[in-house]
Amino acid sequence: MTGRPLIGVSTYLEAGARWGVWELEAALLPAGYPRLVQRAGGLAAMLPPDDPAQAAATVARLDGVVIAGGPDVDPARYGAERSPRTGPPAPERDAWELALIGAALASGTPLLGICRGMQLLNVALGGTLVQHLDGHVVQVGAFGGHRVKPVPGTRYGEVAPESVSVPTYHHQAVDRLGDGLVISAYAEDGTPEAVEVPGAAWVLGVQWHPEMGEDVRVMRALVEAASAWV
Repeated sequence: MTGRPLIGVSTYLEAGARWGVWELEAALLPAGYPRLVQRAGGLAAMLPPDDPAQAAATVARLDGVVIAGGPDVDPARYGAERSPRTGPPAPERDAWELALIGAALASGTPLLGICRGMQLLNVALGGTLVQHLDGHVVQVGAFGGHRVKPVPGTRYGEVAPESVSVPTYHHQAVDRLGDGLVISAYAEDGTPEAVEVPGAAWVLGVQWHPEMGEDVRVMRALVEAASAWV
């Protein structure tokens, strides 16, 4: 392809967002996401919640898809009772992003899940989540950090072959692994920190927040896959 690949990034949909004199419902995306796409050589497009029936047509116009971080996945999506420590549901996002994931998997469009996005990828493939995990949020509203260790021979292990410190903020994690996924990185406490689909399709999920750090390798790998994808 010629030019920079177009990377769609899913967004929040929030009531009561405020800017200037306005307080309105807004589609929101922390600026770190488009900046990371741009730094990695791509063009960023926002994908606010839409009719799930439009997901395939949307993905067909993109070169790559990023499912961004955000609220907890509704436990009903993986057949579990809601824990008191699970946050309020975001049904519009769940439905839209699951449809985007399904469309990307079906078409072979390169796909990256970040934090919630990794968890939703696991759920989309039949996996489950741990609804509360201690030790991966240092302070409410502030990103912390910890080291992740790659699994040799995996796609992520090729992208980042050494143990690295990553920006992190999450209280849920992969429990039962979804069909076709393999774990490609772990935290020091054994928490799965990256999952992927082996084979020709470029599908990767990371539990941390690369958009909050300086390491562009994961996003650059997505952009390179999107550039090569036909």
